[in-house]
Amino acid sequence: MTADDLNAPLGQRLRKRRLSIPITTSQVMAGVLTLFLGVFVVWAVVGNNPFGGEPIVVVPINLHPGPAAKTADGQAPPKVVAVNPDAAVAVQAAPGQTASPQAATKTITIIDGKTGERKEVALPASANDTAPDAGPLDQKFLEMSAHGAIPKIAADGVRPADAFAQPVKALPGKPDAPRIAIIVSGLGVSDSATADAIAKLPGAVTLGFMPYGSDVAALAGRARARGHEVLLQVPMEPFDYPDNDSGPQTLLTSLTPQQNIDRLYWLMSRLQGYVGITGAMGARFTASEPSFAPVLREAAKRGLIFVDDGANPRSLAGRIAGANNLPFAKADVTIDAVPTAGEIDHALGRLEMAARERSVAVGISSGLPVSIDHIAKWARTLADHGVQLVPITAVALKPKQT
Repeated sequence: MTADDLNAPLGQRLRKRRLSIPITTSQVMAGVLTLFLGVFVVWAVVGNNPFGGEPIVVVPINLHPGPAAKTADGQAPPKVVAVNPDAAVAVQAAPGQTASPQAATKTITIIDGKTGERKEVALPASANDTAPDAGPLDQKFLEMSAHGAIPKIAADGVRPADAFAQPVKALPGKPDAPRIAIIVSGLGVSDSATADAIAKLPGAVTLGFMPYGSDVAALAGRARARGHEVLLQVPMEPFDYPDNDSGPQTLLTSLTPQQNIDRLYWLMSRLQGYVGITGAMGARFTASEPSFAPVLREAAKRGLIFVDDGANPRSLAGRIAGANNLPFAKADVTIDAVPTAGEIDHALGRLEMAARERSVAVGISSGLPVSIDHIAKWARTLADHGVQLVPITAVALKPKQT
């Protein structure tokens, strides 16, 4: 018996003390964080990733799309191009062969994620890349801005709207036939949808391009080569902006005229060869004369036309254009306001009726596949009805001669 047993109350045993280590929740979290950081540091040191965690896309490139040609020793030429971020990139030609002509190639830029070095690599152009385009523009219609080339009136007074307008021939035996102009808008963002519109629609249909597509300049060039007139769609502030955002570099009523003109220059520099501009959204902007008027004056100064999509009954476009000698047109019918086959056909019928009543009518549509298909089918029968399909410049009100 021990001294503790004598001092303990009768009928009770002394409880044995348990060994405890005071650990708080914050200490546990700190330990886990330290372990995570340690694993990350080890991975960064041991892992061989010269791009430092940047997103990487690995794309197989076949430099010889056709059947492989045999070399002099009976071996197939190499078909693999290795891109090494720490060494120069080279394209090896088959023995005994010369490189393809430059016109059949395209150049891509590879940026080394470790050193920032830029490397130019020439690759064979695909069938889409070598599709015909309208060729380089005459430099007399281009002016360099801080953002790139933008249109201007040539020194001899020729306007871009006149230089890039497509010719119009009267219907045989019907020189006074009613005229219809159709604009298919929203192109340039989707390459496939734009290619579909260019291929299916007759050249007299005007195509409107948004300025955001990565290949929008080339697509606009192909449209011009197929006989289409081109419009630049300029995003403008809607009433519920920014909840309804019309895109980067949108023209805003909250900006000064100088700021909006600078944004307009950025938008104008995305593509070339267009005959004019039209708005994208813009219900608030087109109803504000202090904001809208400087933009239309700039369009007139640069020899363009302006097309109002007709969506905003409060738009001041017609009055401002008239005051600034700016060629102007306004859409009478939105062809695919209800984008179903039946409603599109009904809208085209209303457009044809409007042309017969007023001699001229303008329709506007989006680039939806159903819209493109029905417009193309309807256009093939229009001449038989005694109505002529014309590009937008043929119906735009001309400025007064000074």
